[in-house]
Amino acid sequence: MKNLYTYNDFINEGKDPKKGSGKKPKGSERRLYTDENPNDTVPVKFRTKEDVQETVNSEAFKSKSHQRQSQILNLIHQRLRAAVKNAKDPEVVKRLQRAFDYIVIKKEESKEKTKDLNKS
Repeated sequence: MKNLYTYNDFINEGKDPKKGSGKKPKGSERRLYTDENPNDTVPVKFRTKEDVQETVNSEAFKSKSHQRQSQILNLIHQRLRAAVKNAKDPEVVKRLQRAFDYIVIKKEESKEKTKDLNKS
């Protein structure tokens, strides 16, 4: 029988697991998906169009740089696209599609702003 190791076994031995925890960012001891800078965190909700609007209009979102805002919009866009694709209930699909349509518009506005910033 093979020896099965858990993540904690590696931590206790002072080693980093080779697989199963994502990649390590350059210069970091931590794996990807750990929050190394919690000050940069923006709570993201995308259940409804109103949730997306609340996220985009929040102070936490607006205080970020344009580049970071673009990353957040892209994250919401990707999650909503997958949610719409995987939803089965027609009511849920309709609700998610409204939110998806809204984020597509916001993402296009962000692209225009990026073009304007690159020109100047």
